[in-house]
Amino acid sequence: MATKQILVDVPEKILLAEKTDEVAFGRELRILAAVKLYELGRLSSGRAAELADMPRVEFLLTLGRYKVFPFASELEELESSHA
Repeated sequence: MATKQILVDVPEKILLAEKTDEVAFGRELRILAAVKLYELGRLSSGRAAELADMPRVEFLLTLGRYKVFPFASELEELESSHA
């Protein structure tokens, strides 16, 4: 799979406040971005899992940690088709 690198400048104060290093913080940013893009319906769970660099099942289980319902978009589709 081809990838592109995106650089994000993070003030050192943020890393100090979070008590983390740039590698761990970068990983968390990828997960947070994947969760939010999935929640907004902009990425499927499979694509979001790719962005988060984890298996799809692990990503779906991770959603609960961020209070995001894993199958919200599928549920909305079912509700609208029965209306």
